[in-house]
Amino acid sequence: MSINLGAATVEVDDDPRRYSHLSTIRLEDPDAVARAAKARRRHPGLRYGRQNFIVAADHPARGALAVGNDPVAMADRRQLLDRLQVALANPDVDGVLASPDIMDDLLLLGALEGKLIFGSMNRGGLSGLVNEIDDRFTGHTAAALEALGADGGKMLTRICLGDPDTVAMLEATAKAIDSLAERKLIAMVEPFLSIRENGKVRNDLSTNAVIKSIAIAEGLGSTSAYTWMKLPVVADMERVMAATTMPTVLLGGDPDGTQDEVFATWEAALALPGVQGLTVGRTLLYPADGDVAGAVATAASLLNHTASEEVSE
Repeated sequence: MSINLGAATVEVDDDPRRYSHLSTIRLEDPDAVARAAKARRRHPGLRYGRQNFIVAADHPARGALAVGNDPVAMADRRQLLDRLQVALANPDVDGVLASPDIMDDLLLLGALEGKLIFGSMNRGGLSGLVNEIDDRFTGHTAAALEALGADGGKMLTRICLGDPDTVAMLEATAKAIDSLAERKLIAMVEPFLSIRENGKVRNDLSTNAVIKSIAIAEGLGSTSAYTWMKLPVVADMERVMAATTMPTVLLGGDPDGTQDEVFATWEAALALPGVQGLTVGRTLLYPADGDVAGAVATAASLLNHTASEEVSE
C-alpha cells in the first residue's frame, strides 16, 4: 500500500479483493448489519474530564473527496476502510463519526467494538452544489441511530445570511435536535457562518463569526440537554469557548499548516474548559507523511484521558 502503517499497528493486506466479503454479505444477508450493531460491545460511557477522540469519516457522502492537493484522495473505499481500521485499532480512539454506508461497513468488519458511534445526518448540501446551503437530512435519522445503538448524530449547520435556504435548514436542525433528545441521544451540532463568493460557499473562520454561529446554533431545538458543539480551532479560542456551556469537540478540517502546527493549535485548545475532545478525519487519515498510526497516536497524546475524581465519586 501507499501508506505507512507503522510497526506497532495492525497490518493491512492490499489485495484488491480484501473487502469483497462485504459485498457478499450485503447481497446475501443484509440483515447482518443490524445483527452486528445489536451484538457489539458498547463504549463504557462519557465522563467529565476524560476527553474523547472520535475519527470522522463522513466527507465522501457530501462529495468532498479532496485532501490537500489531491481532489480524489478519499475516493478509494478500500483504502479509506484500511485507514479507518488502523485509526480505530488505537485504544485511545473512542469512536467514529460516519455516514450510513461507512458505518455499516465498519459494523460488519467488527471495528466498532467498545466504541462511540455518531451518525452523520445531513449530507444533502453537496460540495459545490448550486443550492449547497439547502443541506437536507439525507443520512442517518434519529430513529435509525437509536436502532443501531448509536450515541448520537451530527449535523452540519451552515448559516448564510444572504441565502433564503438558511431558515429552512435551521428549522430542520432544530427538529433533528428534538428527535435525538427524545431518544436521549447526543446532537453534535457543527455551526458555521458561511458566505457565498463567486458561486462557492466559504465558512467564515474569524473569531467573531464562530462566536455568532455558536450563539445561533446552541439556541436551536426545544431543549439543549443533549446538544454538543463541534467547532473549528480558530484564533482566540478562549473567547470562543466562553460563548458556550455545552460539551465541545474540536474539528480538524483540511488544514493549511504543517502537521506540527496543527497539533500545537489543538493542544492549546484542548486545555480550555468545556472542550470534550477531538472529532477529526482527513488530517489524521491522510497525513502528509502517510503515517496514519503515527498521526493518530500523536493526536491521542494531546488529550486528557483521566476522568475527574469529583465526578467519579
